[in-house]
Amino acid sequence: MKDLALVANHYTRGDLLGAILAGVEKLGKTPETVTMDDLASVDEFHIGGRIATRAFLDQMSIAAGERVLDVGCGIGGASRYAAHEYGCQITGVDLTNEYVEVGTVLCKWLGQQSQVNLVQGNVFDLSFSDASFDKSFMLHVGMNISDKAALAKEIWRVLKPGAVFGIYDIMQLDDGLLAFPVPWASVPEGSALASPEDYKCALVSAGFEIVAERNRKDFALEFFADMKAKSATAGGPPLLGLQVIMGADAPSKIQNMVANITQGSIAPVELIARKA
Repeated sequence: MKDLALVANHYTRGDLLGAILAGVEKLGKTPETVTMDDLASVDEFHIGGRIATRAFLDQMSIAAGERVLDVGCGIGGASRYAAHEYGCQITGVDLTNEYVEVGTVLCKWLGQQSQVNLVQGNVFDLSFSDASFDKSFMLHVGMNISDKAALAKEIWRVLKPGAVFGIYDIMQLDDGLLAFPVPWASVPEGSALASPEDYKCALVSAGFEIVAERNRKDFALEFFADMKAKSATAGGPPLLGLQVIMGADAPSKIQNMVANITQGSIAPVELIARKA
């Protein structure tokens, strides 16, 4: 992984829970009345938000009662959605303490403490026994993890035989120079982009077989165009939009990411792998 402090500091805001609570109050809601849909625009921190989460996770055939690991869970938006939608038991792990603390509070707001457990940890050294999980997924996480092979080996270790591992990451398609900051890194030193081929090589070497792959470039550009149009019509971003989690420089991060996708240097890509 890139320098742990560099990565954690990039994502740490310091007042994230307060900012989310302020947004909730602006919506006319309270922690007792806020819904999962109200929070979706802030806690689904990846391209496409809830729409992308649903399209991605639906491919994994997650069943009720299964134990599922969310790698790099952030504040737990995808974890809470998966638990609600599929009836599974979710464990989410993330490097950033603030994300885990805030996400745990949001689980309490939504009454999901019994289904969703978020913990702080390092994806290279997970505190779970071998073959503990039926499924695993990660959404926009690998861009901060340089050693994809070590990541794949550790996820392989904690999955049961035949289990599925889904990845939805921003991946590098050419060697073009990228504009920074972007949502996952303020400076190039914090970024660990890799190609789909690099991901697949790491997965296969760890013992996975690739069962599906999908480039989501067109979907991403349509999503950002729609987000820009809605923001212009509303006179600004949603009260609980991505600016709450990304901070004041959210517009420049998103603008640079869209430019990098448009020029063909990067794209969000889905990979579905199975532990052979």
